[in-house]
Amino acid sequence: MSRIERLREALTTRHLPCDIWLVIATVALAGLGWVMVSSASIGLLEDTYHYARQHGTFLILAIMACLFVLCVPLELWRQNAALILLASIFLLVLVLIIGQEINGSKRWIALPGPLPSLQVSEFAKVGLIFYMAAFMSRFAYDLRRRAFSMWRPLAVLAAPAGLLFLAPDFGGMVVLTTCVIGMLMMSGASLLLLGSSGILLGSGAVMMVVIEPYRLARWTSFLDPWADQFATGYQLTQALIAFGRGHVTGTGLGNSVQKLHYLPEAHTDFIFAVIAEELGMIGAIIVVLLFTLFIARAMWIGRQAELAGHLFGAYVSYGIGFVVAAQAFINMAVSSGLLPTKGLTLPLMSYGGSSLLVTGVMVGLLLRTDAETRHRPRRASTPYKSRHEPRLS
Repeated sequence: MSRIERLREALTTRHLPCDIWLVIATVALAGLGWVMVSSASIGLLEDTYHYARQHGTFLILAIMACLFVLCVPLELWRQNAALILLASIFLLVLVLIIGQEINGSKRWIALPGPLPSLQVSEFAKVGLIFYMAAFMSRFAYDLRRRAFSMWRPLAVLAAPAGLLFLAPDFGGMVVLTTCVIGMLMMSGASLLLLGSSGILLGSGAVMMVVIEPYRLARWTSFLDPWADQFATGYQLTQALIAFGRGHVTGTGLGNSVQKLHYLPEAHTDFIFAVIAEELGMIGAIIVVLLFTLFIARAMWIGRQAELAGHLFGAYVSYGIGFVVAAQAFINMAVSSGLLPTKGLTLPLMSYGGSSLLVTGVMVGLLLRTDAETRHRPRRASTPYKSRHEPRLS
């Protein structure tokens, strides 16, 4: 066996019980996230380690959710996909009625007692992925052969996206839209219609920016944050200062200055800026590479499942890959000044119980898809596939 063949065999990890590269990326991101949340939250409260303990608790819950999902067959999720989507839409409606309004947006439902608030938009991602994966696995032939079949999933997307617009949660809308368009692209839908839809949605996004003064102010501050560095450009200028202080090797773990009430939301939305300050360019690049590895393995798992005939698991994996990719890119781009400010967490790293819990569920779904593909590397056509699609031999 040549060296290239041995390397290829090692990368496929077929001889292992699970995708070890996905596990390594997940554990590394979650572990580094816990360390950085602990560092970024020091001094925010009288109880120095409050956020560190809370984040540790959220991590334990996320691991439990991951293990639970790992034990549930994908077929059960497929059969209840529509119900799960309806439940997530109900939560999006409920948050508009009884949700907490923070910074002009209703995204959280307060839970009784010591329980943290519930960010329902995180759960909407899973519900939408389940429904879209069930639809695409059932109508795979139609999506490939009948161009206008793609308008049906886009019409379903309009419901959660519209509710997020009313919240308002523009960042969540972008993530959901990216997820659905990416899944449609992987299903073989018409690239011409997808491109046209992208232009239409982009035009709508521009209109939403123009008609709302606070969104227009964010765009103008994003283009020149130093012009109003103590108002609309405050968050971005403080994040850029953190990047500048970090240089190549960083100031050292725990030595960030920007986290000391200069950079708002240092332990949540702007955790990447604190990473860049304390761990430098090297640490920031390592985080980018870990996310790249995570996304690449999610797509690989989806591709292997698709080749094996596990279409539902394949599209679930693709959807998770696009959600994590979109959210990580937007968060890091906002922190580094490439995009206007959006309230999106960095998956597996930012402080937040809902985000960690849902990401744990996503990791469990990826591992379950990988396990079913390894256990049944080739399967016959399932009853929910189109009758026109040829059966696998």
